[in-house]
Amino acid sequence: MDYRNLGRSGLKVPVLSFGTGTFGGGGDFFKAWGSAEVAEATRLVDVCLEAGLTLFDSADVYSGGRAEEILGAAIKGRRDQVLISTKATFRCGPGPNDVGSARAHLIPAVEAALRRLGTDYIDLFQLHGFDALTPVEEALGVLDELVRAGKIRYIGCSNFSGWHLMKSLAASERHGWSRYVAHQAYYSLVGRDYEGELMPLALDQGVGAVVWSPLGWGRLTGKLRRGQPKPEQSRLNSALVVQKGPQVADELLFKVVDALEAVAAETGKTVPQVALNWVLRRPSVATVIVGARNEAQLRENLGAVGWALTPAQVAALDAASAVPLVYPYWHQRGFEERNPKPV
Repeated sequence: MDYRNLGRSGLKVPVLSFGTGTFGGGGDFFKAWGSAEVAEATRLVDVCLEAGLTLFDSADVYSGGRAEEILGAAIKGRRDQVLISTKATFRCGPGPNDVGSARAHLIPAVEAALRRLGTDYIDLFQLHGFDALTPVEEALGVLDELVRAGKIRYIGCSNFSGWHLMKSLAASERHGWSRYVAHQAYYSLVGRDYEGELMPLALDQGVGAVVWSPLGWGRLTGKLRRGQPKPEQSRLNSALVVQKGPQVADELLFKVVDALEAVAAETGKTVPQVALNWVLRRPSVATVIVGARNEAQLRENLGAVGWALTPAQVAALDAASAVPLVYPYWHQRGFEERNPKPV
């Protein structure tokens, strides 16, 4: 397993990390992802550590906190061997302050996460989404206090727009506070919006991408083929999951899948391994989160590292997944002499 610095920090993280959204299976949404309990989760952690995958990502809303509890049990007695990333911001209770990035929510959210995880510190704590109703100075001030108290070691954010992230980085610099070193963002061969503004920002400001759903919300597993029905076991069989996830036109999806199948045949790898390897090679990417319902899926995902696509194969995948740029990026691309592409 290769390791990379997480953004402009000294923290080394594995290029693949494990997402615990498949732990617990609480509610219809997360049940569609998976429902591993402690015994199975412990085995998955064993396999990860054997492969050098040491970073585990969770969130307080994953199965109502159950995913964090299961992760805590699975790593018990080996906390010093792992890195833990978790998140808060989304609603986790009925009260008016059970949501958001205000002091009233973040402090108890971190304390609750520490209890569920069975640890006294979190390696990477991220705001799960932008809270437009709380000043960025309030959120960052609280996070800085938690870093100074030793309860958090590094901070990041997730699902921010470019101006959300830049405003936050400017506030941290202005006040001398801890700054975001990670941005957990959606990025895949069927979802390349990240490249427009967030990737250049990340490269300029030293913010490492922690990529979620690199297989396009389960669309690039190799099981979705042109003219064939969806497999019986797929998160895409859940209308709730499809509704809440990124939308992908069928024409784009099958064009990308066709290209992936061709490259998979050339390399002797599987479709998801090729899709993951493509994301791993992109600028600003620090680590790519993979999930797994079971050990077989995990081992297949681990096969995405240790080899590289050729420039011709990358070009073929780039061409198949290309979509028209939105403004102002198509305009800037017309002046590439002064606005060079980061890729």
